[in-house]
Amino acid sequence: NPYAGLVSHLRASWLSGKTRPMEYRVAQLEALGRFLDDKKQEILEATELDMGKPSFEAFFSEILLCKNELNVTLNNLCHWMKDEHVDKNLVMQLDSAFIRKDPYGVVLIIAPWNYPIHLFLVPLIGAIAAGNCAIIKPSEISKNTERLIAETLSCYLDNDCFAVVTGGVPETTRLLENKFDYIFFTGTSRSPPVGRIVMTAAAKHLTPVTLELGGKNPCYVSDTCDVTNVARRVVWGRFFNAGQTCIAPDYVLCTVEMQDKLMPALREAITEFFGPNPRESPDFGRIVSDKHFRRIRALLCSGRVALGGQTDEAERYIAPTVLADVLPSDPAMQEEIFGPVLPIVVIANMDEAIDFINARPRPLAIYAFSCDSKVVNQVLKRTSSGGFCGNDTLMHVTLPSLPFGGIGNSGMGKYHGKFTFDTFSHHRGCLHRNMGLEALNTPRYPPYTQQKLGLLTSTFEVKRRGTCTLL
Repeated sequence: NPYAGLVSHLRASWLSGKTRPMEYRVAQLEALGRFLDDKKQEILEATELDMGKPSFEAFFSEILLCKNELNVTLNNLCHWMKDEHVDKNLVMQLDSAFIRKDPYGVVLIIAPWNYPIHLFLVPLIGAIAAGNCAIIKPSEISKNTERLIAETLSCYLDNDCFAVVTGGVPETTRLLENKFDYIFFTGTSRSPPVGRIVMTAAAKHLTPVTLELGGKNPCYVSDTCDVTNVARRVVWGRFFNAGQTCIAPDYVLCTVEMQDKLMPALREAITEFFGPNPRESPDFGRIVSDKHFRRIRALLCSGRVALGGQTDEAERYIAPTVLADVLPSDPAMQEEIFGPVLPIVVIANMDEAIDFINARPRPLAIYAFSCDSKVVNQVLKRTSSGGFCGNDTLMHVTLPSLPFGGIGNSGMGKYHGKFTFDTFSHHRGCLHRNMGLEALNTPRYPPYTQQKLGLLTSTFEVKRRGTCTLL
């Protein structure tokens, strides 16, 4: 295997204990901060070349949010690393019972192309913070960013402990043949099948995994809402990064009356954000590849094109598009769109919207808009998804204090902030007992008697307290 030597080298470094001291982890994390500072302009240029990403969007999503994750980690690492002491029974009052946060070892981070810096760096921050060695596999689709990572990251990190592997599907397949101690995979459109491949490879070595897979994120708009604000927030979330966002609202569910009200508001928001001709806007990106362009363009036959619909294959440009009266059987409803196309599916009421959502695989995010908080809470209470955001889109992902991750078809595991540190840490249950006081152990030893059982029960039994009422 072409990567066996690399994995062995990193494993030897990890076994040496080099990555365990807090000072080492902090030094490597600070080096990542310098990477972001020094390479800011190159990051903006690479993401612009790869997908026409506006510098504003690139700075916000690829640099600022990463710096936030980094600083939250640096600010709290000392606390996160400490042993967590736990409750003890009567027999063990003089002993030490605690949870030790151990690194897994050598981890593999497979990143996608849509946020090519953010989606390798945020997992890497947690992997380093937890004391692991890591191999990073950036996406070959965002080739300019891949080249930037491959050529420059090694100048900042310890090359005995961290490495970048480039290439496409064949290279990734060979890489996955190696034994890793943890695998963190983030996919893009149509990622569940790839997630199954990663999980199958991991199963051969009994390697734990985190899978971030995406899905069709529903956006319910009730009849009681501020239509203008809903339109602005949905347009921003759907067309940010030209719609190539795993948590973008994938389709709108609303009544036919709300569809009629929403359409002019959506048109106004698109014009406000991107001008009368979004193709000329410096603030609207492009599709990452010809293959993805053709896939998204083929979805435009769904329902009727109410807004946008213009395309240019040479530029990989697809205008911000809204499809009205889309049927559940239409092509746009059969796969994650992952592009600047927003279908509207008409439903009769909130109950029908909830049934529609629950009849489909659980998405990475659910959005609900209403001036009535009871409506938003009903959608939250009666559905299941990786995350939830009421009366806005995307913004829940910007808080390092909230876990981010999928459920079911949209993935497994979670990260961001302390959740990333915990993901890359083995929580090791530890008990350190006193060498003396052997009389306390006598009731557990044979020969067994009823008296001993009574003593054992009185010292080990956990009794139920009074009932707890949820407020």
